[in-house]
Amino acid sequence: MRVLILHSRYRSGAASGENRVVEDEARLLAEHGHHVAVWTPSVRDEGAISKLRAASDAVWSTSSIRHLRLLVERHRPDVVHAHNVFRALSPAVLRAVPHTIALVMTLHNYRLACLPGNLFRDGAICEDCVGHVPAAGVFHRCYRGSIAASAVLASSLEVHRMARTFDRVDLFLAVSDFLREHHVRIGIDPARIEVKRNFAWPNERRVGPGQAFLYAGRLVPEKGLETLVRAWVDVPAPLEIVGEGPDEAWLRAMAPPNVTFRTTVSGNRIAELIRTARAVVVPSEWFETAGRTVLEAYAAGVPVLASRIGALAEVVEHGRTGYLVHAGSSEGWAAAATRLTDDRLSIELGANAARVWGNRFGPEPALRSLEAAYQRAREGR
Repeated sequence: MRVLILHSRYRSGAASGENRVVEDEARLLAEHGHHVAVWTPSVRDEGAISKLRAASDAVWSTSSIRHLRLLVERHRPDVVHAHNVFRALSPAVLRAVPHTIALVMTLHNYRLACLPGNLFRDGAICEDCVGHVPAAGVFHRCYRGSIAASAVLASSLEVHRMARTFDRVDLFLAVSDFLREHHVRIGIDPARIEVKRNFAWPNERRVGPGQAFLYAGRLVPEKGLETLVRAWVDVPAPLEIVGEGPDEAWLRAMAPPNVTFRTTVSGNRIAELIRTARAVVVPSEWFETAGRTVLEAYAAGVPVLASRIGALAEVVEHGRTGYLVHAGSSEGWAAAATRLTDDRLSIELGANAARVWGNRFGPEPALRSLEAAYQRAREGR
C-alpha cells in the first residue's frame, strides 16, 4: 500500500508523544513493505511580517495546498494519513486530497474542541469550548498565553468547521475510547471514528523488582507533579523525575530529599531508565488521551501507577499491571507507591504488564489495526 503521512511537527521534537507516534507508525509501515512518504513541517518563530503570514497560513495555507498536490502527484498514494494539521499545514490541506484517495486522520488530543488541546485551564479541567465556538479560549489566552495566537487558532478551527473541511475525512482514528467519546460529543458521526491505540517498540525486560520510581515528561501543571512530590514525603523509596518545563524550579524547591531531577534525556536513555524502574508513575490531572509512557513501561515489564482519569483507566489494569489512584490525592499516591515497594508484588505486576504489552500494545497488533483501518477507509471511498 502507498501511504502519504502528514503532520505539523511540534517544536519540542522527541519530547512530543505525537511526534514519536508519527515516526513510529511510518517506520512500522515501511518495515512491513508499504511505500511510505512523510511530510512533517514545523512552525518557526520569525519577525513581525512573517508572523502575519504565518497567522494567515494557519487558517488557510495556499502554499501547503500546492505542496500537498505535488506530493500526491509524485507518490500517488492509496491513503493520505493526517495527524496534527495545526499550524504549519492548516486544515485546508485536507480539502486538497483528491476524492479518489482515502483520507484518514488520527485524533491525538482535543484540538478540534479546545485550543491547547488538553481541556485544562487555570489548574483544572475545562470544557467551556466543547461544542461551541472557542471564544472562551481566546478570552482566556488558552493557546500559548496569547490572545493573538489563540484568536488565530480559533479562527482556523471555526472557518474549517463552517466550510465542513473535516467532512472530507473518511475515517478518524482516536487513540482511546475516552477520546472517541469526546469527539462524538462535538458532533462527529460515531460511524466515522474508530479506536486505534498507540504502540511501543520492544524493550529489554527488567531484571528484578526495579529501583527508583520514574516520572518522564513535561513539568507542567496538568501533569499532577505537585501532588506527586507532596506524596513522596511519605514514600520510603526514591523518585526520579525526568523532564523540563515551567514548573521545574518550584518543584525542585519543594521536593523532599528522596526526589531527584534530570533534564530531558535521549530516547535510548529513557528506555534504560524505564527498564530499571520500580514503576513508572503518571500522576496526570487532565483528561489523558493515550498514556504512551504506560505502553513503554509495559514493553519493559515494568508496572505503572497512574491517575484514574481520562484514558489511563483503559490501559492500566488496577491490581494486575499496576494501580490507579484518584487524581490529586497525595495520600492515595503515597499509599500506592508504598505498596509497590514490596519486591514480590513489583515483579508480579511487571510480568503481567509485559504480557499485556505483547497481546495489545506491541508492533504486531498495531500494524494489523493500521492496515485494517486503511482498508476500511479505501473501501468506503
